[in-house]
Amino acid sequence: MRSADLAKGRKFWKMSGSGNDFVFLDGRTPGVAALETPEAIGRLCSRTEGIGADGVVVIEPAVAQEFSIRYFNRDGSRGELCGNASLCSSRLAVQLGLAKADGFRFATDAGLISGRLVADEAEIDLQPAHGLKPDAGIAREPGEAKIGFINTGVPHLVVLVENADSVDLMRRGAELRGHPSLAAGANVNFLSPVGVRWRMRTFERGVEGETLACGTGSVASAAVLEAWGLAKPPVELLTTSGRILTASIRHAGSELHPSLKGEGRLVYSGEIAEL
Repeated sequence: MRSADLAKGRKFWKMSGSGNDFVFLDGRTPGVAALETPEAIGRLCSRTEGIGADGVVVIEPAVAQEFSIRYFNRDGSRGELCGNASLCSSRLAVQLGLAKADGFRFATDAGLISGRLVADEAEIDLQPAHGLKPDAGIAREPGEAKIGFINTGVPHLVVLVENADSVDLMRRGAELRGHPSLAAGANVNFLSPVGVRWRMRTFERGVEGETLACGTGSVASAAVLEAWGLAKPPVELLTTSGRILTASIRHAGSELHPSLKGEGRLVYSGEIAEL
């Protein structure tokens, strides 16, 4: 049966994590695997012909944990992790009765994540970050003071600039995203100080453009800022959507354990009429 036929009448949830938006599908229903193809993902995420989203998440119960998620970028590629999708998953799992608000664990391609709901926000504890390089060894352009690297479940470059809002993000972000030194590419976060907060803009691989917020980019930015001696977590990141993501780093010996707190909001739910 074609994916278009299996999509008809299927329930979905549209969720937003600080403007980083997702289509959620219920993995408990038969035939969902047929929608996990680049063609189907692209049609679901299309903002002119589909529901419109930065990515698609399949959520389902798990044996050893409360639930698990599979994340797909807008281009159909499987993503190891998405911080904002994980925040949204936390909220939806509680709403669907898969988890209790005061604490749960769920499986991702980047490992287990612990989470909880705190007032009107979700909070998650990610797997230890690794590969921290305060100097990524990449040539800087005028206006770029530092470029660091860290993997927070997804590889990230963090670029300190004079004014993140003036960066030619589509050009420079695309250049850095596929830099030859990065075997798997990376998301690219441009940072500049705004009072006690940090303005962050992200060029995201798989989307191949700017997203309104990036959760794993927020914890990457906090870790690199700390390594540069410029901020002490928790760090508040002002995203392009205007919402705040709060990133914390706990040290356990040489390990960096990131946590992320922010919005996981259900925008609407419905049924797919045609794909």
